[in-house]
Amino acid sequence: MLELQNVNVIAEGKPILTDISFKIPDGETHILMGPNGSGKTTLLHAIMGTGNIEIKSGQIIFEGEDITALPTHERARRGIGVAAQRPPVIQELTLATLVDLVKKAGNGAKNVDELVQTMNCGYLMDRRFNVNFSGGEVKRAEFLQLLVQDPKLALIDEPESGVDLDNIAVIGRALHRLLKQEKVLDRHKSGLIITHTGYILEYLNADRGYVLIDGHIACSGNPRDLFEEVEIHGYEGCEQCIRCQ
Repeated sequence: MLELQNVNVIAEGKPILTDISFKIPDGETHILMGPNGSGKTTLLHAIMGTGNIEIKSGQIIFEGEDITALPTHERARRGIGVAAQRPPVIQELTLATLVDLVKKAGNGAKNVDELVQTMNCGYLMDRRFNVNFSGGEVKRAEFLQLLVQDPKLALIDEPESGVDLDNIAVIGRALHRLLKQEKVLDRHKSGLIITHTGYILEYLNADRGYVLIDGHIACSGNPRDLFEEVEIHGYEGCEQCIRCQ
């Protein structure tokens, strides 16, 4: 579904990502981890076409099409969706209006009322988007939009950030539903998820993990194994591993 070929990204003239290459097959969920400032969020910006960054070289291929130069809205129309770690406050729109816009622009989800109930967002629908929302409310509203959009590829930036364990459970179930992970033999949704804590792995069957260090993919493999190594040795251990290669 998604392939990055030697992608190099700069911001304000400085290199952020260097020679990033990987593939996410149709129906697979991949996990991205790494220390703060390693370039994880920048990578999602590069795939989605957002942020104040420049792709200096390389290609981003989505379902066989080179989308490297496409604007953000065209990538969304092709089936890429994102849940930001810190989505903006929009004073001019209520959550209900925003969800309706997403529905019309996306696949036209028929079960919006059910999704609102699933994400416990009923009491938020008439409020201005993210204005005085708690951390958990911001996350649930963000995932409600993503469920309504129903993208082929979901890019998720730190779903556990700023929420309590109850809300992590809600978000985890939403991701499981979004990625259609209950349909093992007919799974076609894909995901790339940034995570620090690994809590989200309690709700997902992740197929592959990557560790990003200083803008480079340091290693990849079974995501749970990678997390165990990070828990034991920290990311400093990853940096030492790189120096020994």
